Amino acid sequence: MLIVRVGALGDILHGLPAVAALRRQLPGCFIGWAVEPHFRDLLEGGGTVDRLHLVPTREWKHRPLSIATLREIATLRREMQAERYDVCVDLQGSIRSAVIGRMAQARSYFGPRRPAERQARALYRERVETKAEHVIEQACELVQAALNGHLEAEHSLSPAAFALPANPAAQAWCDAKLAEVSIGAEGFVLLSPAAGWGSKVWPATQYRELAGRLRAEGYRVLVNGGGLADLEVADAVATGGDASVIRCGLAELIELTRRARLVIGGDSGPMHMAAALGRPVVTLFGPTDPKRNGPNFPGARFRVLRHPSSRLERSRRTETEPGLARIGCDEVLAAGLELLREEKQVG
Repeated sequence: MLIVRVGALGDILHGLPAVAALRRQLPGCFIGWAVEPHFRDLLEGGGTVDRLHLVPTREWKHRPLSIATLREIATLRREMQAERYDVCVDLQGSIRSAVIGRMAQARSYFGPRRPAERQARALYRERVETKAEHVIEQACELVQAALNGHLEAEHSLSPAAFALPANPAAQAWCDAKLAEVSIGAEGFVLLSPAAGWGSKVWPATQYRELAGRLRAEGYRVLVNGGGLADLEVADAVATGGDASVIRCGLAELIELTRRARLVIGGDSGPMHMAAALGRPVVTLFGPTDPKRNGPNFPGARFRVLRHPSSRLERSRRTETEPGLARIGCDEVLAAGLELLREEKQVG
């Protein structure tokens, strides 16, 4: 089976419980995944996926008509067709993902009946009506429909836990970085303030206040810097001196997150990764719906905070959604300390 979900970080993570369930249901199934090269560290060596097909659509977007792009597309098509996939499932529902899946020429091609981009619907051979509210369960419905449409026996898939790859070089980097900022056995709280939309970002001034409150409670605080845009937000959070910014790649972020005692952030890929890794998470929602996009991974421990005045919207505004800004530091701190106490009791 070929899975198409080229990005982004949180969306790939939302697809993994369905694919992990497929692996448990049919251990001998050969599973491929078409994904952006940037996210290979999420999938390579984790035991869930047998073959990655790297799809550099970000690069293609900048050079759509170049010879190099055309050659890379042709190579990708040959690689996918060489695996002779019986089934392809598009978990993304965009035009580009639908086209990529069609290139594999699998015997069966499943996609959502109501994809994110409606034009993609015409490219699927089998269209699945998903009924679940949460995207993790929707992915399970899609994969289950593909199984039931290809095999005689009916299969029922529930989201399954999965392991993210362990990278020895990233582990060594993380150990050295934590020693550099003098964090030992006492551990740290990781703030992940950035998000894909500005409207999903809790104000940096409130994160900065939270960092100071956590330090007063005796906890060291690190801030995920990520890319250039994320780094700007992280620097604003750390301005008061109560937190240290850590900038790293995806493999390093996985290892850093594994070591965090608590992760606090908005509706973002790093927050979902923390929940998938089983770390205690406080997540702040505003313009998106936690019933659809919450960190509902198997075994996850989390608190979702959302102000009653928040309104759902997908306009991707740059300013913080007003309801999200109304979540107070006291509320976030209380939820975090509660999770830390629970973690201590479990430990």
